[in-house]
Amino acid sequence: MAISYNKLWKLLIDKGMSKVELRKSIDLAPNTLTKLNKNEEVAMTVLERICKELHADFGDIVEYIDDQEE
Repeated sequence: MAISYNKLWKLLIDKGMSKVELRKSIDLAPNTLTKLNKNEEVAMTVLERICKELHADFGDIVEYIDDQEE
C-alpha cells in the first residue's frame, strides 16, 4: 500500500501557502511534516486538521496508489 500527499502540495501551491505556514497554522510537529514529505502514514487527526485549515476533503489531500502490479 502506498500513500501520496502530492495533492496536498499542489493544493498548498494553489492557495499560496508554504509547508511551513501550514505547519505553524495547525501546530503540526516538524517530524509529522517530515512524514508527510516522505509519503508516510500520519494520524487521521492530523489529516482532519489539515482539511479543516484548507477547507478541503481527504480526497483533496491524500491519494492511495496501489503498489502491486496485476
